[in-house]
Order: sequence, then C-alpha cells, then structure tokens
Amino acid sequence: MEDKNSLKPQTGSLLISEPFLGDPNFERTVILLCSHSEQGDSFGLVLNRTSNLKLSDVMDIDQEIFDMTLGVGGPMQYNTLHYVHRLPTLPQSVKLEEGLYWGGDFDLLRNMISTGLIQTDDIKFFLGYSGWTAGQLQEEIDKNVWIVNNNAANKLFNLDSDTLWRNVLREMGGKFKVLSNYPVDPRLN
Repeated sequence: MEDKNSLKPQTGSLLISEPFLGDPNFERTVILLCSHSEQGDSFGLVLNRTSNLKLSDVMDIDQEIFDMTLGVGGPMQYNTLHYVHRLPTLPQSVKLEEGLYWGGDFDLLRNMISTGLIQTDDIKFFLGYSGWTAGQLQEEIDKNVWIVNNNAANKLFNLDSDTLWRNVLREMGGKFKVLSNYPVDPRLN
C-alpha cells in the first residue's frame, strides 16, 4: 500500500491536519489546495469550519432566492470572499480537478445567483484563506503536520462538513482510519 503521507501536494489536493496538531486555527481541518506553485507557495480553503455569517450578510443578494452559511477559509484576510463550485462554464474559473473549480467571474456569478441559475449544493463560499510561503507547506508536511490526499477533493460537496475530517481519514484506510478515531482530548479517553 502506498504511504499516502509521502504524496506531494498539488493544486486540488486535500490537506488533512494530524489529530494532535494543537493549533486552534487548523485543528481537525481539511483544506482544499486551490493553488500550489512550482516554487512551493500555496493557497487553500478550510472546508470544515463555518462562520456565524450568511452570504446575505456580505453580499447584496435576495435571501429568499439564495442564502447559505459561509465557511471560514482560514485565518488570513478574513475580509475576503472566496468560492469553489461545480460550474464549468463560469469564465475565469480555475479547474482544480474534473467537476471542481475555484473562483471565476464574480459579476456573472452574482447575476447567476440573483436569477436562480445556481443551486446552493453547487457552490461553497468562504471568508479568508490559508496560505503558505515557498517551501513552508512542504516543511509542515515533512514534520507530519498535514496528511496529503490527492484523490478526494471531489467529495467536498458530498460529505458533511462536521464529519469531513473523520470521513476522509477513514476512507484513506490503514493507519489513517485509526487516526480518524483519535479523541480530541486523549486525557478524557
């Protein structure tokens, strides 16, 4: 069996935090890498943290047509809005993998939302992002801070965000399945 933690991160990878990370910003998080350059600088969005805000709190939209809770994409620039979606025809989108895109023409997206052309299960919005400078992410992976999964990003629309961390690890099998059951506070075990 291939050691999935030896995989190199790439655009479209999922980063799963180790259960004993201890950083409250990333504890038990799953991050979708939206950009990972050859120089090693990276940009991603935490998939399993929600904010207390709705899309209508940050964007002028009709709540009756389209409203959803915003995710917390990470601790950086919390005043920025990002989105991933399943809309292959949205211009300027970055294809992360088949059926999964990041960003795109925001004015057209807003129009599509206003006219009901987008369903809430086709898009996820996030405030802020997670970022790494050149080489920083690989250094963290080498220190076992992150587990890399290059084959699960398409599941982000199918799995519940509350159980995403556990389910992705469980599906990876082997030692990762064992990690999925690691208690939040081992002293209470």
